[in-house]
Amino acid sequence: MPWHSAKSRSPSASPPATKGYPPSAFAKLPQLVERAGNAEDGRGSVTAFYTVLVEGDDLQDPIADSARAILDGHIVLARRLSDQGHYPAIDIEASVSRVMSAIATPETLAAARVFRGLSARYQRAADLIGVGAYQPGGDPVLDEAVRRHDAMQAFLAQEARERASFDESLAALADAIGATAET
Repeated sequence: MPWHSAKSRSPSASPPATKGYPPSAFAKLPQLVERAGNAEDGRGSVTAFYTVLVEGDDLQDPIADSARAILDGHIVLARRLSDQGHYPAIDIEASVSRVMSAIATPETLAAARVFRGLSARYQRAADLIGVGAYQPGGDPVLDEAVRRHDAMQAFLAQEARERASFDESLAALADAIGATAET
C-alpha cells in the first residue's frame, strides 16, 4: 500500500525516514544526476558539479553517502586543511574519480597511485611524527613519505590566481614523488 494511502487511513502513519530525510529525497538524487546527462554523441562529458554540504564534515550523512554512490566521483573538501591555510582544501584520500582509469595514461595512474600511497602512509603516522616518536629506518615507505611530504604538500596547494598546464602538472607530480616526468 502506498504511503499516501496508508496516511489517509491512519493518521499516525508516516513515511520511513533516514536520519530525518524522507524517502523522496533519495528518489530525487538519481533523477537530478540523470537529467544532467551525457554528451549527445555518447562519449560523455563533465556536465555538472553537484555540491553536497554535510553537517560537521559527516561523510556518512545519508545524502552524502547516496550522492557518492551514484556520481562518477567526488571531491571532498576538508576543514582541517583549510584551517591550516592549505588551498584548495581537497582531501585526496577521501576523494575519488571513477573515470580516472579510463582517461589517464598507465604512467599517470601509476604516479597517482604512488602519490596517494605515500600520502596515506604519512597520514597514518602523522601523530607519531608530530610528537617526535618517528624514528627513520624502520619503515622504508614511511621514510620516503616523510622525505617527500613537503614537496607533495606544495604540489597539492595552489594560489587562487596560479595557473599550470596539464604537462606542467604532470611534471610537478613526477617531481613530488621522485619519478621521471614521463607520466
